[in-house]
Amino acid sequence: MAPSVYEMLVLASVFKSVTDNDYWMHLEDFSAKIWTSQMADEEKVGKPWRDDELDAIIADYFAMLAADLAGRPYIKSRHSAALMAQIGRTHRSVEFKHQNISAVLDELGLPWIPGYMPKRNYQNAIFDAIDRYLIHHPEILIPAPALQLESTASSAIFVDPSSPAIAKQPIPEKLRRLVRKFDPVERDYRNRSLGKAGEAYVVDVERKQLAQADRDDLARKVRWVSEEDGDGAGYDIHSFDPHGRERLIEVKTTNGAARTPFFLSRNECDFAAERPDDWCIYRVHLFAKHPRIFTISPPLEDALNMVPETWRASF
Repeated sequence: MAPSVYEMLVLASVFKSVTDNDYWMHLEDFSAKIWTSQMADEEKVGKPWRDDELDAIIADYFAMLAADLAGRPYIKSRHSAALMAQIGRTHRSVEFKHQNISAVLDELGLPWIPGYMPKRNYQNAIFDAIDRYLIHHPEILIPAPALQLESTASSAIFVDPSSPAIAKQPIPEKLRRLVRKFDPVERDYRNRSLGKAGEAYVVDVERKQLAQADRDDLARKVRWVSEEDGDGAGYDIHSFDPHGRERLIEVKTTNGAARTPFFLSRNECDFAAERPDDWCIYRVHLFAKHPRIFTISPPLEDALNMVPETWRASF
C-alpha cells in the first residue's frame, strides 16, 4: 500500500530542509515507515489504544505545547507523521486523540494546543495515561507566565463572559477523580506567583486604558491594593472608568480556559453585595500566552454557579 497524497505532502515538508542528493533517500526511507504503519494500522482499526501508544502521543503533545507556550516554532504535521510511523495509527486517529488530550487539559484548567479543539468522546485509558505523565512532570501543572506578555489592544483583551452551563455532558468517573487529584481551582488559588502576575497585568491594562482615554490623572491614581495594603479589602485593584467613577476590581487568574472554575471568599462575596455598582471580577484566563479578560458584576448568582466548598467550624 503506497502512502496517500496527504502523507506524501507531509513527507515533503518534513524533508524540505535536506539537500537534493539526500532528498529521495530520506523520502524513500520515510515512505517505507509510513507504509509499514499503514499495514500495522489495519489490525488496530476500531481497537482501543494501548498504554505505550497513549504514553507516546501524550509525551509528544506536551512537547508541542511547551514549544507553543515558549513561542518556539513547531509543525504539527511533522509530529503527527512521526507518531503515525511510530505507533501505526491513522492520521485521523492521531488527530482525534490530540483533541481528546486537549479536552482533558481543559477540564484540568491547563493550556492546550490551538488547532486541537477539545473533543470529549474519551477512551477511559487516556485519563490514566495523563495521570502517569503529570505525576512524573509536575512542573506542567504550573506553566510559568511569559516574561513579556504580548502587547494587545484593549478591544482584543476584553472578551464576552462565559455563561453558566445549563446542561453539561456527563463527566466520566475516572476524569472526575483526575480533576480532584489535580484540582485546578485549588492549584490556581495556591499559586501566589500566578495570582500576583495576573494582578500586575490588570494594573498595567487599567493604566493604559485610562491613558488612552486622555485620563493620565486617573491612570496615576490606580492602586494595587492587595500588594500595597495586603489582602482583606475585598478587592485587589482600585481603578476608575474614564469619567472618574471608582472601579473595585477582584482579579481571578488562570492559565486555563474561560470556563475554569475559581474560588471566591466570603469577604469578596460580602463586599460584592455591599458595593454592587463599583465592584467586579476580572476573570483573566489563557494567561500563560494570550491573556484575555471578561468581567463579572453583581449579583454574582446571575453569572456564576455558586457551590459551597468549605465551611468554618466553631463551638
